[in-house]
Order: sequence, then structure tokens, then C-alpha cells
Amino acid sequence: MKEIKEKYDVVIIGSGMAGLTSAVILSRHGYSVCVLEKNNQYGGNLQTFTRDKQLFDTGVHYLGGLGKGENLHQYFKYLGIMDDLNIKRMDEDAFDIVTFGDDPVEYCYAQGYVKFSKRLKEYFPDEKKAIDDYCTKMQELCDGFPLYNLKKESIYNLKMLGIKLIDFLNSITDNKKLISVLLGTNLLYAGTENTPLYVHALSVNSYITSSWRCVDGGSQISRLLIKQIKKNGGELFKYQEVTDFGIKNNEIETVITKSGVEVKADYFISNIEPKLTLKMLKGRVLKKSYFNRVERIKSMISIFSIYVVLKPNTFEYFDNNIYHFNSSDKLWFTEGYDKKLWPESYMISLGRKKNQGKWAHTVTVMTYMDFNEFAKWKDTVNTVALESRRGEDYEAFKEIKIQQVLDEIEKKFPNFRDCIRSVHASTPLSNRDYIGSDNGAIYGYQKDADNPLASLLSPKTKSKKLFFTGQSLNMHGILGVAISGVLTCSHILGKEKIMKSINKSLSQ
Repeated sequence: MKEIKEKYDVVIIGSGMAGLTSAVILSRHGYSVCVLEKNNQYGGNLQTFTRDKQLFDTGVHYLGGLGKGENLHQYFKYLGIMDDLNIKRMDEDAFDIVTFGDDPVEYCYAQGYVKFSKRLKEYFPDEKKAIDDYCTKMQELCDGFPLYNLKKESIYNLKMLGIKLIDFLNSITDNKKLISVLLGTNLLYAGTENTPLYVHALSVNSYITSSWRCVDGGSQISRLLIKQIKKNGGELFKYQEVTDFGIKNNEIETVITKSGVEVKADYFISNIEPKLTLKMLKGRVLKKSYFNRVERIKSMISIFSIYVVLKPNTFEYFDNNIYHFNSSDKLWFTEGYDKKLWPESYMISLGRKKNQGKWAHTVTVMTYMDFNEFAKWKDTVNTVALESRRGEDYEAFKEIKIQQVLDEIEKKFPNFRDCIRSVHASTPLSNRDYIGSDNGAIYGYQKDADNPLASLLSPKTKSKKLFFTGQSLNMHGILGVAISGVLTCSHILGKEKIMKSINKSLSQ
């Protein structure tokens, strides 16, 4: 087994998509790179797992922008993994379906802005201008973030960052149902009444251009990135949780792992949450005001998911995601929900084995959840690497929540329980322990149009050696964290050098 060296050019803490992206880029440019991962599997939200011999994704339920020449396609091409991906395009007429308990109509999102617009106008024939205005604004906003389309460095327009999503929608239409439909996939960004418009636009745009499922799970992305890293001479190590930094002359010199390994580097890139990184610094190196500023940033709400293994030939497969709300009046993700009414919304996604006909094999259901519901067990840790158990009361409480979700599912799909072979769940604690997010936050830090700069962190810190990357910096999602990796590397390589590398790669 390969041993960790005493010194590298770059040590990357955590192996989420942004960390792996950074490792590919820097190793390609000749840097000696070491990735340290605490879990038994690389990839962060790219991880997959099996239950009852069936494969499930941790976080990648579908991908957007993978059509030739589209933004994520270009990023994956640059990273050298596009040609080897095993993907399948989703239903082009209805990749996402938004439904409400008080409305029998199923509102379908079609792929491509022309078809997307046309489909919405079938439901809302009197709202053609509003729908056109919406589609125009989405594309216009995304063009305002050049690196989103792999052009140049991202340039933030402060005025653009401060526009509220709900204010924009109210400005183009007074049709409340149309607004609800346009907000229907807000599980993609955990929208609140203060969510900026740009967050919505960057989240939904690439899915509208084209939507895809990973065949045999999203972990293939991390495997392909790791292949590129190793090809470039980079090294990766599992079961190596970084717990501390070695400091000399008020500067970071090493990282120290839980197993006692100490590794030197010229640069350290943290792909774990900035709050957790700063806890390891223990007030050293950086100014106290910076520690306080990061600590004050509000984390997003967390998530509760159930993973259902189906009995054979019992539940028909549909090639779209369903976003369901009990009411079209309750669309926001907030911590102050009524626990008696929970869950008031959910997203459902199906899995099917290759060449297995019309039947689904698995169902994943995701819904929001306040971390405080599981606060009783917040001091426990449970991962494959740390096989502790939280106790019978935890399992019993989790079972109550599972049954509440199934109750809601059966309102839309009667007798769904009859199709279940087994059901499993992950909680905000699972998200915290495996992904390393503050209080299990689903997408890092909450963006607030009233204070747009409060939650935006630069990859560069006042330490010459420490950099951040990942979903907590600018945007979440596969595309968002790939961009984050590029931004982080641009602070080490230089912006001109990395853009030249990107352009050269895409022209080949």
C-alpha cells in the first residue's frame, strides 16, 4: 500500500467534486497533489451506496447541461471525463413535473428553452409574455456569470446579486399559480423568501437546457476524476481525517490526521466546510474578525431522505422527477415549519436497472428537515469509517419520520407501501457526518438578497497557504462546485494561465 509522503506541493482536505476538480487541474499543471479523505469512499455528494443489493445515489439524482457544447459538458470535457461518462437523457417533454395537492394538473418542464416555454404556455395561455420574460431573464442572468459558461473570470454585479427571486416573479406576473410552478423545483436550491434571483437562475438553467441521469450512479464521476488525478501522478488516501493544522511562525506548515500522520505542503485546499476548517485552526493564523464573520453565516436547511427498494414488477418507472407540494401556497424551505404537517413537500426520483423494461427498482424521496429535530443525537457520529450506533430511540424516531413520508407519498400514489420490499433513510446527521456540512446543511450557506455579500467567501484567505473550495463558497450543485474548483486553482496558477489551459483543452 502506498504511503503518504512527508511533503507535497498541494494537500487537498476532502474529496468532494470541487476537491477532485482542483486535484485534476493542479496535477495536470505539474504540482504534486495529495487528497486526504476521512470516509471509506471518495466523492462527497458523488458517493453511492447499496441497500438490499440495490444502488442509490447520495446526492446526484440528475445532471443538467451535458448536451454537446453546454456548460457542464464543457467542464467535463476540460477535466477529461466526458467521453467516458455513462449517461442517459431524461424525458425531453417532462424531465421535471411539479404537482400540488390542491390541483389535479401535472405541470411539466420540457428540455430546451423553446420547448420549456411552449409547454408552460399550454398551461397558462394568458401568460405568454411573463413566460417569455422569465426565459429571457434566466439566460441573461447566466450570461452575466462568464465562468458559468467557461469563458472568463466570474464578475459579480452587486445590483444583480441583490434582486429577490420572488420580487422578480411578482414583477412579471400576478398569476400565483404560474409563480408556484416556476418555484416548483426549489428543492434544487432550498429557496426562501430572501433567495436571490441569480441563485434560482444558476440552479435551473442547465437542467432546462438538457437533463440527464447517470447510468449506474453518480460515483462514476468521482472514479473518472480519480483516474485523471492518478494519471497525472496525484495521490489519494481514504480513512485519513484531517483534525488539526501544524503552525509555524503564524503560518500553516502541515496538516495532521486523526491517525497521527503529519503532511507538509506549500498550499492547502480545504474542500470541507469553511466553518469546520476554521475550528481546526483554533483562532490561529487568520484574524479574529474573519473567524467571527464566517461563524455568523447562516447555513441552509438540512434534508431527510428515504430510499425504497421495490418488489419486482410492482411500480412503473417514470423518466422524470416529481416535485410535489401539499399546497401551492407553501413553497419555501424554512426551519419554522409545523412538525404536525411535515412533510409539506418532497421530490421523488426513480431508479431502474439497464434493459429492465417498464418497472422501477428503487425510489428516492427527499424532503427538508430542520437539524434541530435530531439535536438529541448531535454529539454522536456514525459513518462506515466510524461504526458507532445512535441507539434504539434514534432508530425509532427515524422510523416515525419514514412513515410520515410514506403517508404523504400514498396520497399521490395509493397503496405505495404494497410495492415496498425494504425502506431505509438518511437524516440531517447522516448528511453532516458523510458530507461534512454544518448541521447537515443541504447546500452550504444560505444566500440572502438583503445582504448578498455576507455568505460569499473567496477561495483565497489571508493565509498565503490556505484556500477554500466547494459548495459553501459561491454555488452548489455539480456545476457550481466544478466552477469553485476552477476558481480556487486560478488563485494558485493565475487566472490567465488557467483560462489558457481551458481554451486549449476545449479546442482540441
